[in-house]
Amino acid sequence: MFFRREKPKYVSFSEHTDSLRSLRFAVESPSSGTVKVSRDGIAAILEDIPGQAPRVNKAGLAVGSEIGLIENHGYQMFWRTPGGKRIPATAVHLKALHAFQEDLKEGLGLTSLYNESLGTVSDLHLYDRVEHRDAGNADKPWQH
Repeated sequence: MFFRREKPKYVSFSEHTDSLRSLRFAVESPSSGTVKVSRDGIAAILEDIPGQAPRVNKAGLAVGSEIGLIENHGYQMFWRTPGGKRIPATAVHLKALHAFQEDLKEGLGLTSLYNESLGTVSDLHLYDRVEHRDAGNADKPWQH
């Protein structure tokens, strides 16, 4: 008796976006090859990579046409947009972000990592509250 492995089924980018629509995600197409997915005020950009699963850019708070990333200051989390807006993150925001990321991974068939499923993972960190400490010509021991 011979055992054969089943051939993996290739799922197209449009099939992925259709499965996300069934999970109550709003799907917009800002440009060719990318899709903006949003739900409950949280959004992310998906990129079509032929022959692979879609690439998910960082998810964050939808502020107008921008997506704010979570920034951890140690004592408080904020949403930081590329335009420079800073909005305090509430518990409702963080729960929505966590649910969004988990449902997005499930809808796309991506692996959900244990440490990410425990709670919110910050994109930017300013624990020591010193802005621009990495800028300039000062010696940076962590780069050696």
